[in-house]
Amino acid sequence: MTKLIDNIRNEVQSHFANDTSGHDWFHIERVVKLAVYIQSVEGGDLEIVQLAALLHDISDHKLNGGILNDGARAANVILTKYGAAKELSLKVCDIIDRVSFKGAKVFDEMPTLEGKIVQDADRLDAIGAIGIARAFSYGGNKNRPMYVPNQSYHLHDDFESYAKSEGHTINHFYEKLLLLKERLHTDTAKKIGNERHDFMQTFLNEFYKEWESKIVE
Repeated sequence: MTKLIDNIRNEVQSHFANDTSGHDWFHIERVVKLAVYIQSVEGGDLEIVQLAALLHDISDHKLNGGILNDGARAANVILTKYGAAKELSLKVCDIIDRVSFKGAKVFDEMPTLEGKIVQDADRLDAIGAIGIARAFSYGGNKNRPMYVPNQSYHLHDDFESYAKSEGHTINHFYEKLLLLKERLHTDTAKKIGNERHDFMQTFLNEFYKEWESKIVE
């Protein structure tokens, strides 16, 4: 681990230490581990992957009061603080600017392999058992209901409407989580994502059965 990565890791860990929305330090750490694993198989610049994974949520709209597209700016401040080269900072910040899911009907533009790896890692942590737990943690943090049967989901056309969505947590599965499997880039992530996606489907089937108090003897 380089001094730059070590310094930024310490700052990010401190920044997210008290988060209760599912975007805590442990989420960041899992994304870093997943990204490093994917990079070990797929290739790419490891330093860029590590830095972008560490800083990917540094000023996410879900955490900063609703300010859109602020992550690259905030990441650049930290990278500059610890002496990152300008070219390195530009590459990392470009990934951070693109990494977030911005709506079901918003096309992903991630031109670099390093960006694809970090985006894949972040999306893998949004699905499966951990993804389910994080979804309900975030919903509770934002005082959103777990499920409202007559409130249907919406596939958003733009980032602004997606960011303003305040639907119940089950809708979030259809507006984002169940869509992520088809948006993974690398073969390595796709193998992991298939299993996690299937687990979410199983969970939803059981959820609806229990919601209706259907007892099978």
